This record gives sequence, C-alpha cells and structure tokens, in this order.
Amino acid sequence: MALTITDTASQPKTEIHPDNYRFLQDYIYRESGIVIDSDKHYLLEARLMPVARKQELSSIDDLCNLLKATVSTGELRQQVVEAMTTHETLFFRDLPQYDALRTTILPALIEQRRATARLSFWSAAASSGQEAYSLAMILIEMGLRDWRIEIVGTDLSDAILDRARAGRFMQIEVNRGLPVSYLVKYFTRAGLEWELKEDVRKMVTFRRMDLRDNLQTLGPFDVVFCRNVLIYFDTETKRQVLQRIQDTIHHGGYLLLGGAETTLSLVDTMERVMIGQAVAYRVP
Repeated sequence: MALTITDTASQPKTEIHPDNYRFLQDYIYRESGIVIDSDKHYLLEARLMPVARKQELSSIDDLCNLLKATVSTGELRQQVVEAMTTHETLFFRDLPQYDALRTTILPALIEQRRATARLSFWSAAASSGQEAYSLAMILIEMGLRDWRIEIVGTDLSDAILDRARAGRFMQIEVNRGLPVSYLVKYFTRAGLEWELKEDVRKMVTFRRMDLRDNLQTLGPFDVVFCRNVLIYFDTETKRQVLQRIQDTIHHGGYLLLGGAETTLSLVDTMERVMIGQAVAYRVP
C-alpha cells in the first residue's frame, strides 16, 4: 500500500497561540469596542484568515506579529476591524418597528414639525444602507418628498459605506424584506444588480463613525436607529454609547434598538413605550 505524504508546512495554519488570542481580544476591543469571548477561535479564524492571506501570511499568529510591529499600518488595522464587524442587514428588518413609524411615530413628529417641515434621522451601524433607504422610501410614501429630510448613516467600515453610497444591491438582497411594489417604483435594473433611483439615494448621507467617539457633531435627531449593535459591547461601553446617543435626540424623539437589546439598567432617562408589537425608547 502506497503512503501519501502531505507537506503540512505548505498548508495555511489557523490555530492561534493563546498569547495571540488574548492580544486579538484586546486589540479588537480597543479598536472597535467589540468583545470577543474566550471560546470564539472559529470566529477569529474565519474572519481573519482572509486578511492574513491578503498580506501573504500563512497564519493568524503571523498576522498578530505584523499588527504588533511598527510596520503595521492604519490600512491593516482597518482591514482587521472591518473583518470582525458584522454587516448583516436587510430591507425593512424588524417590520413591526417600521409599522410603528408609519402609524404612530412619524405622524406625531409630522404634526410637531409642520411649521419647519424638517425631520432628521440617524441610522447607526448602517452597514450597506438598507435600513436608511427603507426609511427614505417610507418618508416618500408618506408624502414628505418636499420636506427638508436629513438621514445620516454611519458605520465603522469604509468599504461597506462605499457600498451603501452606491445604492446597488444584488437580487438576493432585494428579495429579503423589500416589497415588490417598492422594487418596481424605486429601483432600476443595473446588469445583475438593482440600483436605487437617485431621488432616494440623495436623501441619505453616509459617513464613518465609531459610536464610542464624541457624537456632538451629530444631530439633533427625531429618530435614531441603533439596532443589533449593543449586543457586541460590554456593559460599560453599552452605557456610554446609549448616553451619547440620547444626547443626539430631540426631546420627544425616539431610539429604536434591536429585539435583544434594551436600555434597562443602563440608561434610566428614556421611557420604554410599546407601539403595536414594537418597542421604542422615547426621550422625555
């Protein structure tokens, strides 16, 4: 029987040395606020091996050595942060919240702002833009095309923000959550993709923002979306981020969080309100 000898030295290594695992936990937390638990080896390997290969490295340990070295660049740091950031999103995600916007939140805000005909919104962790663009389409449907509408989308990832600005989506992306009537009305075919019409795209501006930074350049907003972000932070970071976000919201404005998130025991100055099947947090 013939034996086949595999040259293991030529195979990429993904096992992470314990010291480097701890280094990555600290590094990712420092750069993004994301907490990596001690049992997430598979996650680090899946997310960071493509970065290592792009640097022509054979292991995540080698990537750690490069990050520690003085030759490490801001571009490499950004690649690591973007690799560890989750960009899962879809049009009209968590539909009860959009129903709450249509039926209750926006009609009340329209009455309050009728004199100025101005409304402002923030989509934090906007990813590729579906959340912000879903809101833009709702506002058009509600007859607010002539109002002064400000929608700001922010994210840590420059690459994902470039995608958001382009407003182009694959077939599988428009199939997830987007009503067919909206696809026909607000998109045009662009090769294998669908492109949002310019009048929707121009309603939203995108910029890079770390939620742990000073947010005083933002707002004030009538509604802030910060959904499925806090779950990646530790308790103290959640508290600080929520306080900073609250300071960007008009009195009487709303914060919308993900289904697994809450302000409870973190910030006690926002009122939790049920609107249909949706939970919102109102700034008094």
